[in-house]
Amino acid sequence: MHKYLVVSDTHGRDNNFYDVLDLEEPLDGIIHCGDFEGSEGKFAIAANCPVYFVAGNNDFFSDLNRELEFTFDGHKAFLTHGHNYMVSMDLDYIRSEGIARGAEVVFFGHTHKPVAKTMGGVYLFNPGSLSYPRQEGRRPSYIILTTDDSDIINYEIKYL
Repeated sequence: MHKYLVVSDTHGRDNNFYDVLDLEEPLDGIIHCGDFEGSEGKFAIAANCPVYFVAGNNDFFSDLNRELEFTFDGHKAFLTHGHNYMVSMDLDYIRSEGIARGAEVVFFGHTHKPVAKTMGGVYLFNPGSLSYPRQEGRRPSYIILTTDDSDIINYEIKYL
């Protein structure tokens, strides 16, 4: 079994990220959907596993890509912050972009509200925000993905 941590929108407030890292290690990968605000280098150093990071709309001086396609455990993924795909309105546009790229998994952030679901055969994951949550209850959130020998991706939204 492989285990992945999905986070987003930490906005330079890093303590919750390090707390989650302590809670969830060991990990096979970390996926950050952007809006680090300068912490991406520290996060990459702290990770004891591969990292998949993109810049968000508040990462003005970041050298990170704005979009990334990668494969994990045989699953093709599309990673972006989401602000260019109108994710605050609905998820149809980002889902369609994922399909156009041949991805079965789409990771995004931006809304600060967690989403973990399958829509039209595509997994859509937004971990919410570890620093500024906006969903009801406003608890910092992240997603844990697990994979095994089957084609199924198991997922859970978790809260601090």
